[in-house]
Amino acid sequence: MFASSQSPRPARIAVSTFFFMAGICFASWASRIPDIQHHLHLNDAGLGSVLFALPVGSMLSLPFSGMLVAKLGSRFTMIVATLLYASLLCSIGFVDATWQLVTALFFFGVAGNMMNISMNTQAVGVEALYGRSVMASFHGLWSLAGFSGAAIGSLMIAKTVSPVMHFLLIAVLVLLLVLIVNKYALRNDRMQENTSFKIAWPHPSLMNLGIISFCCMACEGCMFDWSGIYFREKVHAPQNLVTLGYTVFMATMATGRFVADWLVTKTGVKNTLRLSGTLITVGLLSAVIFPNIYAATAGFFLTGLGVSSVVPLVYGLAGKSKFMNASMAIAAVSTVGYLGFLFGPPLIGYISQASSLRWSFAVMAVLGFGTALLASKAETIK
Repeated sequence: MFASSQSPRPARIAVSTFFFMAGICFASWASRIPDIQHHLHLNDAGLGSVLFALPVGSMLSLPFSGMLVAKLGSRFTMIVATLLYASLLCSIGFVDATWQLVTALFFFGVAGNMMNISMNTQAVGVEALYGRSVMASFHGLWSLAGFSGAAIGSLMIAKTVSPVMHFLLIAVLVLLLVLIVNKYALRNDRMQENTSFKIAWPHPSLMNLGIISFCCMACEGCMFDWSGIYFREKVHAPQNLVTLGYTVFMATMATGRFVADWLVTKTGVKNTLRLSGTLITVGLLSAVIFPNIYAATAGFFLTGLGVSSVVPLVYGLAGKSKFMNASMAIAAVSTVGYLGFLFGPPLIGYISQASSLRWSFAVMAVLGFGTALLASKAETIK
């Protein structure tokens, strides 16, 4: 357990800053995917295979991430993982061969997952200090950082700044922020009892949350990795607007997360998840049926709102499980959720190569609707 004497506001600001750093690192990479694809001369199927490396790294690190946080404490793990994450972002900028990109993305995924589990464990602790729902606001900072990272990426592309210089600037920013806020993070959550190594797989009471997370994260992975490609190849957006869809998606996802706690209080978990799944489906289908810059942008707008509250709600509920330690429960649900992140983006590449990128997005719309269908059981998870 965390030290109950800690002041909640400084801790909330510190943890929010770490969420921001995670978001801006990931968005910086995502904003330069089209450039890196062009640099390495990858077709859609080839890019799909390469993108497989990042979620594989995340997935393979899940069995021990929760245990590592429980053993070493979420604060220490979060700080180390953040510095590794920024360093590995820089390594992506230096790649000149496909195998180098695969290796860099694999370890980028490992560090990102360690950061994810430790940050969310900290967030559960802060929420406990406040005594009310604040989880979505942390994820809102991640999305706001994603929006900022996408905007910075667009600026870097417009100014013809190389990916490596772009990523180095982000890494310097991350280092400075870690030095400023690390001392305010929550302490003393390291488990005193012996924590044995085991695969973090959900208790049966959490499995429904894991499946909901799977559906949503497959759609998120689609937007993170393929929205720029979709705007370039199907929407035929001008070069300076290739990242418009991704930027709009990240902006509305951030906005939705800042109001999600209020919405859950007013309508409940089940109705919020149903609405989320419906928005994801309508948004993606709009971009598929009307692949012009106006309809696609509006569709990505709705998709961002749809995915905004799903993961925060899932992690918040998992962290309150009575059957597993908070970090282990979050890691367990993430194990299922990351399967969506693992298979979604590569699947899009394969379907695109076989038929069309529009069909790929249609498949993701069907998965998004799974969130709405499964929402009826969400409130039974305690």
